[in-house]
Amino acid sequence: MIWDEELDVLVVGSGGGLSGAYTAAREGLRVAVAEATDKFGGTTSLSGGGGVWFPCNPVLRRAGVDDTLEDALTYYRAVVGDRTPAQLQETYIRRGAEVIEYLLQDDSFSFEVYPWPDYFGSAPKARLDGKRHIIPTPLPVAEVGELGTAIRGPLDTDRLGAEPPALLIGGRALVGRFLKAISQYPNASVHLNTTLVQLVTEDGAVTGAIVEREGVRVAIRTHRGVVLAAGGFEGNDELRKRYGVPGVARDTMGPWGNQGKALEAALAVGADTDLMDQAWWSPGMIHPDGRAAFALWFTGGLFVNQDGVRFVNESGPYDRLGRSIIEQIDSGATTLPYWMIYDDSQGPVPPVGASNVSMVEPEKYEAAGLRHTAGTLEQLAEKIGVPPAALVATVARYNELAAGGKDEDFGRGDEAYDRMFTGGASPLVPLTKAPYHAAAFGISDLGTKGGLRTDTAARVLTESGDPIPGLYAAGNTMAAPSGTVYPGGGNPIGTSVLFSHVAVLNMLGR
Repeated sequence: MIWDEELDVLVVGSGGGLSGAYTAAREGLRVAVAEATDKFGGTTSLSGGGGVWFPCNPVLRRAGVDDTLEDALTYYRAVVGDRTPAQLQETYIRRGAEVIEYLLQDDSFSFEVYPWPDYFGSAPKARLDGKRHIIPTPLPVAEVGELGTAIRGPLDTDRLGAEPPALLIGGRALVGRFLKAISQYPNASVHLNTTLVQLVTEDGAVTGAIVEREGVRVAIRTHRGVVLAAGGFEGNDELRKRYGVPGVARDTMGPWGNQGKALEAALAVGADTDLMDQAWWSPGMIHPDGRAAFALWFTGGLFVNQDGVRFVNESGPYDRLGRSIIEQIDSGATTLPYWMIYDDSQGPVPPVGASNVSMVEPEKYEAAGLRHTAGTLEQLAEKIGVPPAALVATVARYNELAAGGKDEDFGRGDEAYDRMFTGGASPLVPLTKAPYHAAAFGISDLGTKGGLRTDTAARVLTESGDPIPGLYAAGNTMAAPSGTVYPGGGNPIGTSVLFSHVAVLNMLGR
């Protein structure tokens, strides 16, 4: 090879994987970030909270949280099971606090406790008060410097053309803090419009990469390694179909640049994969542009299928809820769209506290056939094409359960998360006030979670289980340590932040 540039570390992707770039820069390595799109941040920057689920980290300890790593590991193993290697699970639990401690040594980083209940509240050692979760402290765009205006999001900017706010919050704040910190180091550089074309190997080891930067191919020699942290392949319908991922690219919350190019580059050099049919799921409110967007924080309403029958716990954690809906679709019991039925007690707008993409004018939903209103449930049923008698019976049964305060059919309200958005009160809110409304829903996702199989040092493995020297993966580019479940809010970003950091520490050991 004739190399155009030489580095120690190349990080592909600019979301949570910036943790690896920051670690490399701080430890004195020459590092560059390659972001395929015109904005930094990837899926991380589109997260409303930007949180990480790292039990017993310094922020939580200072707040007096009485958790232990043993309790957290007991919970994590109970919900994940043996779907992923026990050592990989343990690495996530035991080293999460370590990366936060490392970051907090730099004034560029600041986090806050943001209680968010664990998603399996009945599992052993679940934390019902949510104190395993922290979020980045908001940061003014101006403090990031010229890179601040190049951060992707929020979603209203990407999808509705809204002006981005001057204050970075959630995932944008985390990305902004990493960019601010990386900018301190002359041995680090970040590049937009830079796509990974292929990995270069020599005697089975990854020794560099070819990227296309602003339309020009550049061969980069890497003396320590390449970290693939470029998100999943949720934006690529061909790959979704190949690997059997339910849903379509149109309805993902991942950015358009998540096409799986890093994944395919690794496959070309012998990498193994796992969990390829998996994603981080959620119900999705369908908007007038035809796209279903992640929605949560339901303060009323119930879901019915094409038969006018309720079929799920509407207040459950979004990934569990999404998986239940997909199971219903796969069995043929439910078709898309399904409908949220609600009354007029909160007005005609659906009782959804977080639509993630802001709702536009009601008449646009009505014109697209995505919302309907009627004076009676029978009339509403006719409008959405479900049997009137069935819908009336479904609402009557639901109101009966609400009056009794316990959902004997689907367990709505049985776990702490179910009651998070109702102030601890029962989420079984009866439907009694006419007119009645219906809003169309589908399936969305927060990105695919299947990817490259790795060891505890984030090294990418071959089918035989041997590490590929010089190649690492983190975040949604790696096969998630959490397997087929979502243990708690902040797991996806936490996986990216931790394992990109661990990857660079392993390089330093080399």
